Amino acid sequence: MSNNDIIVSLDIGTSKVRAIIGEVTNGTFNIIGVGSADSEGIRKGAIVDIDQTVQSIRSAVDHAERMVGIQISEVYVGISGNHIGLQTSHGVVAVSNEDREIGEEDIERVLKAAEVVALPPDREIIDVVAKQYVVDGLEGIQDPRGMIGVRLEVEAIIITGAKPAIHNLLRCVEKSGLKIKDLVLMSLGAGQMSLSKDEKTMGSVLVDIGAGNTSIAVFEAGTMVATSTLPIGGEYVTNDIAYGLRTLTDQAEKVKLKYGCALVDDAAPDVIFKVTRIGSNVEKEFSQQDLAAIVEPRIQEIFHLLHQEVKRLGYSELPGGYILTGGTVSMPGVLQVAQAELAASVRIAVPDYIGVRDPGFTSGVGILHNVIRNIRGRNNAITNAKKQPIRNNNKVNPTSNQGKTQKTGLVERLKNMFSEFI
Repeated sequence: MSNNDIIVSLDIGTSKVRAIIGEVTNGTFNIIGVGSADSEGIRKGAIVDIDQTVQSIRSAVDHAERMVGIQISEVYVGISGNHIGLQTSHGVVAVSNEDREIGEEDIERVLKAAEVVALPPDREIIDVVAKQYVVDGLEGIQDPRGMIGVRLEVEAIIITGAKPAIHNLLRCVEKSGLKIKDLVLMSLGAGQMSLSKDEKTMGSVLVDIGAGNTSIAVFEAGTMVATSTLPIGGEYVTNDIAYGLRTLTDQAEKVKLKYGCALVDDAAPDVIFKVTRIGSNVEKEFSQQDLAAIVEPRIQEIFHLLHQEVKRLGYSELPGGYILTGGTVSMPGVLQVAQAELAASVRIAVPDYIGVRDPGFTSGVGILHNVIRNIRGRNNAITNAKKQPIRNNNKVNPTSNQGKTQKTGLVERLKNMFSEFI
């Protein structure tokens, strides 16, 4: 197995750090290894302790390496948080080929042109996502490669993040001994994988309920148009259980994972468990129904706040409804509570790959899906270019630019952008 066929994602969450290894063989993609470790040094999705986070990353990567028997050196890192922002941009370039056929190089140049925007000094560009391309005034083009034109434009979404959050994330991964291939916005990757074409076009909301926070991504007209983060998640449910049962947080988390139910009506009164009370060695019995009476109000609150936030973003009616993911939605009864609180169509998204069929893996697999999607698009462009006959006056050899088609990392994109002004 060649390392060139392997890509690795790193999902650094509040409760878990997950390293997922994917393999591309003859055009097919499979998950071949998963490493997971308890997350230390992360609070509400933000890094608060570099050394502890580094140790968690190393543990997850070591676990994945042992499963597959390879050494991981490069990773695609997921990023999320309330510091993420979106803004629209517009780029224009002249088609460079003498025969006016739009190629991969023109796509790269017009996206770079869209990156030239005024940003506050404390923010950096993470990625650029094309909403549509315009060729000589013809709008609504999703992939202009191979078309004939003189003027190429792009309407794009610029994804930005706070410099301290980005640099702390990069620092943790680098101190773990890993090279960062690129940063990927987790809600974008998860949305591209989990949402159908109609859901992305008509309008829908992807909701990732993690341990420390809840990420919201609104998709419309085929792309992500808004994002937000609520500082509430599965940890708050655990804390409520710890207070309600008067037990340690660690025990509360175990009880939640084993007996948790978000709907009192679905909970079993005859399922009994014991917990040790704080300040004593005495154990007390509780039923699953007792536990659900604590959990249900908090889950209702999460979806109530979610509904209010989507309205604040300006999207009250979305035909595609809500798509839920994240570890917290695995709890029985969450879907029913969501349907009641949101009064809309709701479903849970689960990755359709062996070994990761759990909502908690959606973000990590989504990172890989986003990378594969971009690689396939570039490879198709290269293949199509090789099929074209060589023209006498064409000075561009498509195969010689193959290296340029690889998606550059965040740092390289910034260097290339500023080099145009020097």
